[in-house]
Amino acid sequence: MPCPSCGVGDPTDPSAYVAVQSISLQTSRDVVMARQAVARALKSRGASAIRTTRFATAVSEIARNAIVHGGGGEITIGFDLASAYLMVECRDKGRGIADIPQAMVDGFTTAGGLGRGLGGAKRLADRFEIITEAGKGTRVRMGVKV
Repeated sequence: MPCPSCGVGDPTDPSAYVAVQSISLQTSRDVVMARQAVARALKSRGASAIRTTRFATAVSEIARNAIVHGGGGEITIGFDLASAYLMVECRDKGRGIADIPQAMVDGFTTAGGLGRGLGGAKRLADRFEIITEAGKGTRVRMGVKV
């Protein structure tokens, strides 16, 4: 079943989704691993260098957020075969995002950064969705057409 807001297949549906790699997110080294895994996956499908760099940057942002704001998490990288998207799902079990629209505004920060993470990641992806629940964590799903 497609994601209602992003229109891309469900990563739990094995008929439409092929997982490439899952990475536990605990340290900045894990963010680098996620970025590199996405770059390899995109290059294997013939994506341009600029498309690869842009999406890898978006992945870095959400992975870093999972560590800083969610206390760590996991990122799964895979291909949605039905739509030809490289999809990334990042999950954490943090406190959740209290106000998603506010969190998406450039300049908004709760950790003293530049406040461009979520909004910037959305701009760098073709598909983007956030699901969050107070006290239970956040899931960010995003994709890029390959």
